[in-house]
Amino acid sequence: MDKQENDSLLNPENNGIDETADINIILQSEQNIDNDPDPDVVLFADNSESTQKESEAAKEDPLTAAAEPRYDYQERSYNKEKRPPKKKKEKQSNPLIKTSVITVILCMLFSAAAGFGGGFLANQLNQDNESDGKEVLYQSVVRTSTDVKSDKETLSVADIASITSNSVVAITTETVVTNNRMQQYVTQGAGSGVIITTTGYIVTNNHVIANASKITVTLADGSTHAAVLVGTDSKTDIAVIKIEGTELTAAVMGDSATLVVGELAVAIGNPLGQLGGTVTSGIISALDREITIDGETMNLLQTNAAINPGNSGGGLFNAQGELIGIVNAKSSGTGVEGLGFAIPINTVKPILEQLITYGYVKGRVTLGVKLIDINNLQTAALYNEKTFGVYVVEVDADSNAEKLGIQKGDYILTINGNTISESTDVKTALSALNVGDTATIAVLRDGTQIKLTGTLEETETN
Repeated sequence: MDKQENDSLLNPENNGIDETADINIILQSEQNIDNDPDPDVVLFADNSESTQKESEAAKEDPLTAAAEPRYDYQERSYNKEKRPPKKKKEKQSNPLIKTSVITVILCMLFSAAAGFGGGFLANQLNQDNESDGKEVLYQSVVRTSTDVKSDKETLSVADIASITSNSVVAITTETVVTNNRMQQYVTQGAGSGVIITTTGYIVTNNHVIANASKITVTLADGSTHAAVLVGTDSKTDIAVIKIEGTELTAAVMGDSATLVVGELAVAIGNPLGQLGGTVTSGIISALDREITIDGETMNLLQTNAAINPGNSGGGLFNAQGELIGIVNAKSSGTGVEGLGFAIPINTVKPILEQLITYGYVKGRVTLGVKLIDINNLQTAALYNEKTFGVYVVEVDADSNAEKLGIQKGDYILTINGNTISESTDVKTALSALNVGDTATIAVLRDGTQIKLTGTLEETETN
């Protein structure tokens, strides 16, 4: 083994194999030294001893010594025919193992980069939301199957009540009403709501707080808070109110699109306006029930969980304690039981976002009037009118009604040819129109029919 080869083995930097391979080769070379029958190596190992024996033999028998050739290390090194140097055994690498190792390393690098990038992006989004004052709505992870047992734990009704009750509130309202004798008095109403942000935004029904002059919220701990109206949408019967607070318990929203008939449903609300925090359970009885309420056609969830007056605006939860609907109606009548309805949460979420952001739902067409149905003599006398019909009590400033020329005291007769017999017909007619459409409205004013035409604009009231 020459010096160059020896250096290459002892110095990993001088060859193209890794340090572990060098150690293996060195050990193998040392093992070969002990077992190699090469006479050069043996001679080198025993050189001094053999030379001494030959010298002693020469003294004893000069003739024998002269007849036999003399060998020493140096002579054998130069006169013996050189053998080709033994090739180093290179460690054969398995291409499959190399590919696997490279793949694993790349995956680790990609995962680390993705994790860092995702964390960085999430952090930036959170900072942006905080800096922009945006509210966070809590959304559950996506359910991958309609089978609730497949990838999510099914909770008991008691567990569901325990984790969701603090997010459901009782709502009481005060409304100023004028009686037939033009006397005003205050009426009280009651409903429910669900906390949707930790900072105090609450979703409820539009009909719960409509025309209310005062709104009070009672939390699960019994504390009461004055609430302000953020925005309403009569088309979906959704409203958002807000109380002052931090670190409130917000409901986690589920995905109503994954619901199946027969799935557990738990309703929590304030029935009769006096029994806040009441929990009732049942199942999802039907999906996408088309129901018309106050002239608005809605597609609702049907449940047989007990629903009573005061439950409106409360929460309907699934077996994982996720908010899947906002209770808004019950079918009442003799012999009618187990027919409750809720607005699917997937319908509610985009409305909430717009109400919180803008205070109204963009793109909706509204007239901006307060209407009343005069359909009896008593109501006619109250407004000093002799005609029955849909009567305009008030016109909002800068509304479509004002821009079209509608005035207080008018009767609305038709909208784009659709006969208006009651106030709900106005909602139905407007639902077929979009911002930018032309509307022709016929009104009765002082006994004369007038046609008013104009382009409908987006307004900040719904």
